[in-house]
Amino acid sequence: MAVVDAEYSFISIDVGAYGKEGDSTIFKNCPFGKKLYSELLNLPAPVVLPNTDNFPQPFVVIGDEAFGLHKNLLRPYPGRGLTQKRKIFNYRLSRARRYVECAFGILANKWRVLHSAILVEPDFADDVIKACCILHNYVRRRDGYNFEDTLSNSLEDIQNENNSGARQQGLDVREYFADYFMDAGAVPFQYQFV
Repeated sequence: MAVVDAEYSFISIDVGAYGKEGDSTIFKNCPFGKKLYSELLNLPAPVVLPNTDNFPQPFVVIGDEAFGLHKNLLRPYPGRGLTQKRKIFNYRLSRARRYVECAFGILANKWRVLHSAILVEPDFADDVIKACCILHNYVRRRDGYNFEDTLSNSLEDIQNENNSGARQQGLDVREYFADYFMDAGAVPFQYQFV
């Protein structure tokens, strides 16, 4: 499980034996997820979004449909037959999620040991993966952004698992962002892709 920033660097990783657990369960049990859900991450205070002058919004982490909604964790609207506003929100969220997908692709392409089974003891394999992530971040800072690195890797979406948590706050934050992407935060090209 990993959290990635806009520079394709890993902010938080959790490597270990979770068996065949889904992303949502792993996230709830990893240190980052526990801190996020218990509001112990020391996230900055909510801020007013660009081109608006009211209703400060919390800082958010984004995930796919496997994750439960929370005021600091946004996921796409599920289902088919979505309104244009919801399609735009899902498109914009998907564009942001590409950073995570690309970070894993860059990691795997840079450190080829990750292209196949790592034939060592599980604890040592965990250390290899952690070392690859640390080296990945070092190389990203040293070499900077390389567009060609981002042209590969696509992760499959995982089916939704229900999670109530701070659901209503998450619904409100998601709805605000959906409205924002249709108005003050709109970009001209978003309508071409929905």
